[in-house]
Amino acid sequence: MPRETVSPMLDRRLITGDRMMLAHVYLKQGCIVPKHQHENEQFTYILEGALHFWIGEDEKEEVTVRAGEVLHIPSMVWHKAEALEDTLDVDIFDPPRQDWLNKTDAYLRR
Repeated sequence: MPRETVSPMLDRRLITGDRMMLAHVYLKQGCIVPKHQHENEQFTYILEGALHFWIGEDEKEEVTVRAGEVLHIPSMVWHKAEALEDTLDVDIFDPPRQDWLNKTDAYLRR
């Protein structure tokens, strides 16, 4: 899996099948994933580090996900995240993220 540098704070590796995508996402401490939503159902499994999430359009729900923990994000639910420390997570998407494959994910490329 080639490692792609998306921004100075975020790298990733993608594996894509016909109906699913798995991504290793490497976030440096302090990396912000801006608020966004997508049609894709998502599981985020933290292998190392920790991510703090704000869930919902109003960002009222907050959760910190640490190594060994999994967060489920349903389709079209607004969310953003911050890496509390250097973090490696596995994101699983159904269907695959076409914006990631096409590199049209401008919200991450800052």
